[in-house]
Parts: sequence; structure tokens; C-alpha cells
Amino acid sequence: MALLSGRDLLSLADLTSQEVQELLQMAIHLKSQQLNLRCNKVLGLLFSKASTRTRVSFSVAMYQLGGQVIDLNPNVTQVSRGEPVQDTARVLDRYLDILAIRTFAQQELDIFAHYAKIPVINALTDLEHPCQVLADLLTIQECFGSLSGLTLTYVGDGNNVANSLILGCALVGMNVRVATPNGFEPNATIIEKARAIANNKTQVILSNDPETATKGAHVLYTDVWASMGQESEADDRLPIFQPYQINEQLLSLADPQAIVLHCLPAHRGEEITDAVIEGSQSRVWDQAENRMHVQKALLASILGAESTS
Repeated sequence: MALLSGRDLLSLADLTSQEVQELLQMAIHLKSQQLNLRCNKVLGLLFSKASTRTRVSFSVAMYQLGGQVIDLNPNVTQVSRGEPVQDTARVLDRYLDILAIRTFAQQELDIFAHYAKIPVINALTDLEHPCQVLADLLTIQECFGSLSGLTLTYVGDGNNVANSLILGCALVGMNVRVATPNGFEPNATIIEKARAIANNKTQVILSNDPETATKGAHVLYTDVWASMGQESEADDRLPIFQPYQINEQLLSLADPQAIVLHCLPAHRGEEITDAVIEGSQSRVWDQAENRMHVQKALLASILGAESTS
């Protein structure tokens, strides 16, 4: 179970296609209880951003592995009083076995990883959300049996989730189309990396037309139009993003067997309608559950958990 032994996960680009597939298989076996793993280690959660699914799923995953979790709320640690990142990193390195960080700047995550010898996991930054996308890929695989050759369309803001989806799809042989308003495209460097990974075997397409991007897609995905830290822009963004709402009309353009995903929390009536998120094609709740299973596989793999079955 030491596939990723001792390694950081700062970006999905840190993984190979084979490693992603093996993590997904491990998650499937853990979810079905065909595989039972134990890992008596300590996970630290250093979260500067609000969290429901990430915090709870990581905590439950670690507890189910037989480990412990310490919630390092920045408001009650010296981080809130300006202790340098490199100092915090070197101290936590002496106490913990692994650290998951949820913060704003990717640079802060990179500094932690540089100064801490223990593995560091990206639990969300403004640039990427790799753990979310691993759960997304697991959900899609459960629905379709395999990932290769499928087409995922992401509609909305070219944010951290969009960035990681682009990389994740390229790694598993899926086509990805991203439809955003002009000026809200995903990170250009991420696009370049994804196209290099895809190596012309799959498509990475950017568009400003949600209808064209949705036609025939197997997966339709969205996220909030204003991410954490962008709340002051929310009202100004509403009229810009309104044509990018996932509603029944847009969904009708996708493949008849298409599924709908949303990483949550959802602003119902904005990026997605009630009818769609509660509809028969929604897999949002399976997707949320799969955060726990795939993160358990990730923790077990990095920490070298031992099988008990």
C-alpha cells in the first residue's frame, strides 16, 4: 500500500496516469470493504478557508484507518499572529506524520512542502483542488465503468476546480471542454501542462459558448461563480455568468445518459437549478461521499498502511 510512499500531493500533475488509476482502484476496494487497511499515524489539518466536506472526509478517513487527526485552526495557533510559514512547517514536521493544507496561495503550500519533511497534501488552494477531482473521477468511473474516451464539460468560472479537472481528465484519457465567460478562463500554465499530458490523444478545449461545449458531453460539471475570497465580486459576476447556468435546457444538449456533478456548496438558482441538482441525472451526493473514500486511499498510499484482510 505504499504506492506514493512519503510523497507530497501539491498538484494533480504530481501524479502519473497509472498512479491515478491505482488510487481509484484502491478507493473502490476500500469503499466496497474488499480491502481493509490500518495506519496508526497522525494527520494535521491546517485550514485557512472554511470547509465542510474536506475537513470531515479527511478526518473520518484517517479515523477509519486507525489514525488520529489534529485540527490546526489558524485562529487558535501562532499562524494567526504572523508566525512565518517556514517556522510553522518545521515545527509541525516534528509532531505530525502528514499534513493537509487548505489555503489561498499555492506558494504558501509550496513553502510548507519545502520546509517540512513529512508529506504535504493540497486540500485546496486558489490554484488547484486535486483531492476533489480524484473523487470526481471515482464517481464518473462508478457511473460509466471506465474513464477513457468520455467527455466532461465544465461550465462556469475557470477556478481551482476547473484547473484540476483539466489535469485530471488529461491523466485518465478523458476529453475536457471548459466554457467560461471571456476573461474568466482557467490558468494558462495548467492548460499547457494538461495538453502536454494529453499528448493529442484527448482534447482540451476552451470555449465561451456553454451550449456548444455541452453537446454530447457525458459529464456536466459546475461550481460557484465566486469562490472563497471573491465574495465581494459575487453581485457583479451574476449577470456575466447567468448564461452559464446548468439548467434543464442546457442538460438536454448533453448525452442522454449524462451525469451532473457539483463540488458543493451550491448556490441553487445561480450556477445550477434545483431541478437539475435534485434530478435523476445528478450524482452530487455520491460525489461528496467519494471524497472520503479517495482520500482514505491517498492517505493509505502515502503513509504505507498495512492490510488487515
